[in-house]
Amino acid sequence: MNSRFTIIFVLGGFCLTASAQSPAGTPQPAARVRRIILNSRHLGAHGMGYNFQSQRTLSEKLTPSDIPALIDLLADQHLLVGIQFALSSQCDAAILPVREAAVQHKMSFLDAQDTVRLVEAFDVCTPETHQRASAMASEIHSLDEVEQKRVEQEAKERAAEDARIQQNGLKMMDPAQAKTLTRQEREEVFKRSLKAMGLKEDGPLTPAQKDLVQRMYRTMVLGESGNRPPN
Repeated sequence: MNSRFTIIFVLGGFCLTASAQSPAGTPQPAARVRRIILNSRHLGAHGMGYNFQSQRTLSEKLTPSDIPALIDLLADQHLLVGIQFALSSQCDAAILPVREAAVQHKMSFLDAQDTVRLVEAFDVCTPETHQRASAMASEIHSLDEVEQKRVEQEAKERAAEDARIQQNGLKMMDPAQAKTLTRQEREEVFKRSLKAMGLKEDGPLTPAQKDLVQRMYRTMVLGESGNRPPN
């Protein structure tokens, strides 16, 4: 009995060990990378953080194959600085992925620029990589300027469009001026009014809200009297 129990116990332990080492038990890439990043922190003047020693440790623990997992982790802002050091530790392999992450708005252009600057300063990387990182930092800066101009231009266009619709809304208060508005202009004022009220024509509405929307449409778009009963 004791001998058989011992054999079963040994076999059970062997199965548990095999299970722990099976692919199903392998840590997910993101979880493994996250743990490596956190373990690379060092105590400094401002508490636990990252420095060039962290960068060297990360270069030894991570490989270019981990870059996609690092990009996926960018959504975690609390881990951002660690991810920047981790990406920069991969030298040349990380330069283009960092640029693409910025273009795809997975990280800010400023953070991307800081990351390639870390590559430029990392002594493990080759002089050629330092030069490519420096050039990429300048390119990312230019991309940032283009993006900022685009955002500013779109904001100006939205403001001008909103002012135009608002002006047409004022015209609708004067029967004489209201007649000068096209059907499309009336619909724009109608939709703007709904948005200001927190309502959507095709959204979920209570019976009272639905009745209000219908009356507004007849009055503002069709130009009917507000007192006219619905058909």
